[in-house]
Amino acid sequence: MTKAAGGERPLHLAGNNAPIAQERTLRPSKVVGSVPKELSGQYFRNGPNPRTGRSSHYFAGDGMIHTIALDDGTATWYRNRYVRTPLYENPGTPRFALAFDPVNQRINYRVTTANTHLIAHAGRLFALEEGGFPYEVTPDLATIGAFTFDGALRTPMTAHPKACPITGELLFFGYRLRPPYLTFYRASATGEVLQTQAVDLPRAVMMHDFAVTEHHVIFMDLPVVFDEGQAAAGGPPWRWDDGHRARFGILARAGAQTAVRWFDVAPCYVWHTMNAFETDDTITITGTRVATLWRRGPQDPGGDLPTLHQWVLHLATGAVGETPLDDTPSEYPRIADARIGLSHRYGYTTSFSLDAEPDHSEIYRYDLASGAVRSVHRFPRGHTCGEAVLVPRHPIARDGHEDDGYLMTFAHDRSQDTSYLAILDATDLSADPVAEIHIPARIPSGFHGNWIPVRP
Repeated sequence: MTKAAGGERPLHLAGNNAPIAQERTLRPSKVVGSVPKELSGQYFRNGPNPRTGRSSHYFAGDGMIHTIALDDGTATWYRNRYVRTPLYENPGTPRFALAFDPVNQRINYRVTTANTHLIAHAGRLFALEEGGFPYEVTPDLATIGAFTFDGALRTPMTAHPKACPITGELLFFGYRLRPPYLTFYRASATGEVLQTQAVDLPRAVMMHDFAVTEHHVIFMDLPVVFDEGQAAAGGPPWRWDDGHRARFGILARAGAQTAVRWFDVAPCYVWHTMNAFETDDTITITGTRVATLWRRGPQDPGGDLPTLHQWVLHLATGAVGETPLDDTPSEYPRIADARIGLSHRYGYTTSFSLDAEPDHSEIYRYDLASGAVRSVHRFPRGHTCGEAVLVPRHPIARDGHEDDGYLMTFAHDRSQDTSYLAILDATDLSADPVAEIHIPARIPSGFHGNWIPVRP
């Protein structure tokens, strides 16, 4: 296992990756700059925080959500809470021991870390992790429990569902270790599952994310595969397989149970897509790509670093165009939610490093209409951050200015060992932060989150 500097702790438990022990409700200690008055709501971010203080892998920690509430230009409170899952209630118990029923040979998908993302849909908040059911939580982070869409969800649910800005539908999938390996779901704006479709795959693969367009969904069948023999022997369950084809599959979002059309791509792994959109004869997908992943298993995080990449699928010919957009490592791509599945001009990522304590973080803004020209917000030395979420200044019409808003991210100040919410001008990353809301505590590094506005 890769160690942090000095070899004392695993990378995923070192530096600001280290878990915290307390659940707190705090008032901000200070605000630098001015919180925009139009921001009323809560910023949420999920991430792994092992209750025992240790875990076998970064992905295995118990889910802990952090939130900060803003109201009419004022930062009112910060709170962090664990998601109360069976893994939280049984600290240190192996996940497989809790989840697997040897009599029925079934997995209980209520056993989940719920540690990857938080989304809002149909008036509910869900903490997500791709190996289990969603967990519903309240705005003040109390856990309500596992959610199955009235029993329609019978597989795990991806941590990266997509909300259609036109219909309000939630599009998602679940992958499993046994057939059917992949299932697609489409839920209405009110939370009713309208479509469930099994997708034919030759074997179980780790499918972390996908993409959607106005009329299609795009799955990524890539060479990180489940190795049952290796897992049974106590080894890493996932590994890279050079013999597994890398391909993208296009499926119609609604209507008849049509087959998936597959397009071969160069071997790679894609953790996250930025977006996808369609024309009459092409589908364009943008995401963060690594050439290989986990050749020596998931305990070794070494290897290629992710960079922004674009694929163009030509529907008439079956050809695929692949273009690297940047060679600077970055991850956690986001766009304006109002452009999900539609053509878009701007996208945002965060610098990415395998160091436990990088010198600083940077946030990148890509102008995809101008050759992916990159502008940069550079945090001070010793300040690191995660995913930056785009928050619209005002409700965005689909033909409006998609970058008219703010970027929000939690940042860590290593010299003080405290954290703050950074609010940046999404149109001008070279400017100083619009506001920094400082918290008298450390917020560990994490994964994904969202801004949930107060609804009138």
